[in-house]
Amino acid sequence: MSLGSFIKKQFIDVIQWNEDTDGVLAWRYPMQDFEIQNGAVLNVRESQIAVFVNEGKFADVFGPGTYKLTTQTLPVLTNLQNWDKLFESPFKSDVYFFSTRVQTGRKWGTPQPITIRDKDFDMIRVRAFGMYSYRIADPRKFFTEISGTREAYTRDQAEEQLRGILMATMANSLGASQIPFLDMAANQALMAQQVRGDLASAFERYGIGLDEFNVQSVSLPEELQSALDERISAGMKGGLSADKMGGFTQFQVASSIPLAAQNEGGLAGIGAGVGAGMAVGQMMAQGLSGAFAQPQPASVPAAAESIEDRLAKLKGLLDKGLITAADYDSTKAELLKKLIG
Repeated sequence: MSLGSFIKKQFIDVIQWNEDTDGVLAWRYPMQDFEIQNGAVLNVRESQIAVFVNEGKFADVFGPGTYKLTTQTLPVLTNLQNWDKLFESPFKSDVYFFSTRVQTGRKWGTPQPITIRDKDFDMIRVRAFGMYSYRIADPRKFFTEISGTREAYTRDQAEEQLRGILMATMANSLGASQIPFLDMAANQALMAQQVRGDLASAFERYGIGLDEFNVQSVSLPEELQSALDERISAGMKGGLSADKMGGFTQFQVASSIPLAAQNEGGLAGIGAGVGAGMAVGQMMAQGLSGAFAQPQPASVPAAAESIEDRLAKLKGLLDKGLITAADYDSTKAELLKKLIG
């Protein structure tokens, strides 16, 4: 091999990306000490975008097609390099390829419950899971905000960042919604629609286009789900109203009758002595009378009023930022347990 042939081999004549590795979103053409030959060919396949970067600055962008690299086809790079005439010698520039294929069937979920404000329950913690699809829509934003000058940037690396964006956006979107959580949980398409618009805007900032987003399942913490199940059962027993605490309390008292009958000592055996037995008997009588008579406004015992006052004060502390949401949830659960038994 002659010296001229050896030198010629050091020049890059064809630049292309075969996408041999699945899951790569951005890939830098391996330049090292090689130089691009004047008049070299750039091949950009369908679902790809090629970008020339000069000293960290975005230069020329090429969509699908075949290009002969000259000062005419590289106007921005030519200006950055101050080429005032047609160059004939090789040149160097970082070339990045971006995959614009839709990344389908990507799973999302909440590893930890997210806390949102709700019209009916004030504050609740929710778990949700689903699927989404996305693609690179703006390589300039994607390069400057996410991928940077890495040799390769993979789908897994991108989704680590997208996961945090998705969780924060979902919490804000659902929290700001005026739609009760139960309505959205019953209609998962409605929940997905509520989140999708805000999520698309959040992704767009990073040069990513959201293609699809859906919610496949929604769940509540076990303690809240149990309370909700009991309220639903209360609404199905004897025409009791599920949206009134009076109906819920009546249902609980009525449900305790068979358990009380099984206890040793009968009804009095539930408490400590005859006085406790009489108190339970009065509660059951009130529950039964409420179940078979016209609903009347439930009277609130003094202890219950005190607990409600404490709940109101607790809510005020949360709104002022003096306690955390976790503190609020745990204390509220304890107070409600005392209130409803």
